[in-house]
Amino acid sequence: MLKFEELKIFLDEKADQFNRPEFIENDPLQIPHRFSLKQDIEIAGFLAATISWGNRKAIIKSAEKMLDIMGNSPYDFVLNYSEKDVKEIQDKSIHRTFNGEDFTYFIQQFNRIYKENDSLENLFKVNDSEINFSHAIERFRSDFLGVEKHRTHKHVSSPYKNSSTKRIIMFLRWMVRKDKRGVDFGIWENIDQKHLSIPLDVHTGNISRKLGLISRTQNDWKTVEELDLIIRKFDEKDPAKYDFALFGLGVTKELF
Repeated sequence: MLKFEELKIFLDEKADQFNRPEFIENDPLQIPHRFSLKQDIEIAGFLAATISWGNRKAIIKSAEKMLDIMGNSPYDFVLNYSEKDVKEIQDKSIHRTFNGEDFTYFIQQFNRIYKENDSLENLFKVNDSEINFSHAIERFRSDFLGVEKHRTHKHVSSPYKNSSTKRIIMFLRWMVRKDKRGVDFGIWENIDQKHLSIPLDVHTGNISRKLGLISRTQNDWKTVEELDLIIRKFDEKDPAKYDFALFGLGVTKELF
């Protein structure tokens, strides 16, 4: 097992190696990178992140299907769609269990939210006393999903229900994290990246255990917080950069 200082040096090197635009080519992150308008980036990014499970090529293809339906102008579409547009989407298959009904629900929620806010950032504000995004995600969920129970609620995970909320955490990294590498957007000015966590899934979980970063066996919110503690010791100002390291080690299978 590497000592703390050696592990930090190793992970810093790996983060540096994989935090590059070439990384975007085969990643769902390429979807929001097709846009320059802030709201287009947010909507395309949120949709791509929401369906980010399974094969990455299939995720990108399904995200492209959603963009095509929205005429490749997501913001314009969510503000100005007609009832006919929505009816046509209802029965479409989109991505695995995320179907046309779910997509329609998202479009309607976006419509309501963007009429009241110029950015999704307003729904994810973090209070100074909060270490990570757990409470902010819950506030977002109750605002975005509303009170009425709908089948789509399962597509927006909850830290309060001990989900790792990998897809929302990933989306938050894209929007919040600022550097000059051209991968993450960093378009949300009023949220500090020190609150970000690592998007935890099977791969990042396994790598983290191999490196001795976490001891819990489940990939849940408690494990996200366990990983939070150590990555904040490595870099308290930019903890999420280690997502590149863990992701890269997963792709290269260097540790296996």
